[in-house]
Amino acid sequence: MVHRTRCARAAAAVALLAVGAAVLPVGSASAAEPLDGVWRMDGYGTVLSVAHGRLRAFQTTAVSCLPGEVAERSGPTARDGSVTYTTSHKDVYTVRPSDLPDSAALRVAGSPGERGLRRIGALPAACAHRAPSDPVAVFETFWRTFAENYPFFAAKGVNWQETYGRYRPRVNATTSDGQLFTVLRDMVAPLNDAHVHLYDGGARYFGQGRPGTVVPGPALDARVKAYVKDRDLRGRPLREFAGGRIGYADLPGGLGYLRVSGFGGYSADRDDPYTADEQALDRALDTVFSAERTRALKGLAIDLRVNGGGYDELGLRIASRLTDRPYLAYAKRHRDDPGDPGRFSRPQPITVRPAGAPRYTGPLAVLTGGSTVSAGETFTQALIGRPGRTVRIGENTQGVFSDVLDRDLPNGWTFGLPNEEFLTRDGRTFDGQGIPPDIREPVFTAGEFGHRRDSAFDAAVALLGGRG
Repeated sequence: MVHRTRCARAAAAVALLAVGAAVLPVGSASAAEPLDGVWRMDGYGTVLSVAHGRLRAFQTTAVSCLPGEVAERSGPTARDGSVTYTTSHKDVYTVRPSDLPDSAALRVAGSPGERGLRRIGALPAACAHRAPSDPVAVFETFWRTFAENYPFFAAKGVNWQETYGRYRPRVNATTSDGQLFTVLRDMVAPLNDAHVHLYDGGARYFGQGRPGTVVPGPALDARVKAYVKDRDLRGRPLREFAGGRIGYADLPGGLGYLRVSGFGGYSADRDDPYTADEQALDRALDTVFSAERTRALKGLAIDLRVNGGGYDELGLRIASRLTDRPYLAYAKRHRDDPGDPGRFSRPQPITVRPAGAPRYTGPLAVLTGGSTVSAGETFTQALIGRPGRTVRIGENTQGVFSDVLDRDLPNGWTFGLPNEEFLTRDGRTFDGQGIPPDIREPVFTAGEFGHRRDSAFDAAVALLGGRG
């Protein structure tokens, strides 16, 4: 299925089910419910089988069908007919019927928007037998998955058909695991896409960011947090929330500083992690955006310069505390034609709506850099149309916005790729190059550290009218 990426991309492991004739029946008529059946997802290379309180995903291409996640029903049927399913890794999917015949929609907890489902008569024939796992089959599945789902070949200057012609002759029945991994890695390396990764389940892992940037991780986060506390806050307390991933400090001159290093991992609750993260975030925001503080604040700096991503919905939740009227955050669309990288679904508008709680609507400075990744970027984009004064300071963000389409290979390896675009009001996308700042300043460079500078922070304080 599709998951929102976090930090260094520690995606939930995929639960595999044995493939064979036993998985193909949809269910008996006596036990069937309205949503039981086989559904093809619009885009995403996925077919779902729903029966007997269980949702099974199959990853499909023109040459393959591999079993994916299994989710069990986790609640009663809602008033609108929707049913919720939860995987063993606590990913939550909600399927609801549509007003159109043989149609439904799927929502992933934490990811804005819905994915269309269309009822089909049966699973694809390829799902009826175990997929071959030889090197050639692995290569073909890998290449085909990108060919049918990846949207950015033209933008990246990569001819994927030429890539096939260059690398396919290097793979045969005797190709070793090491050689095969190198071939697959070299195929996707020119994409320079931080939402592309490959993992063999052992020592071999490939993933990289845009050249000239650093993908965030715990070490960088700890170093930068300590630097900010010492250099920028000058001993003023940084009150931390949500497992340390959110911090707030009052600054002189009536200014505030809000640091967000990720959009998830806020709670240790593993039974319902997304709901627990929502609750932890709300507790933090209730404290930060108290009625007294929102009345007194003259300017707010939000620091996203080291942000590894997480759930887009949590970013929208913060944005809802920063506006007094609804506005368009962005529009989402996904690639939906396996044969045409330029064909996309109709964009789904995603709206920021004011929270029913105290809100800050004054001047805002948003600090970004190359280590602002994924949900950190969708949150940055969600603030572009914010009513009121909002200025971005620093460097371009990483340039990856889509949820990650998690896939398996027949030999047990896993990989991921994006298949979505996040559009501005005028139809632009920032994939690849990232969201540019309004005011460009260096971000945590060797020179900044060496000379004890934080030019972006200082620019934000000056812009917002503080004295530092």
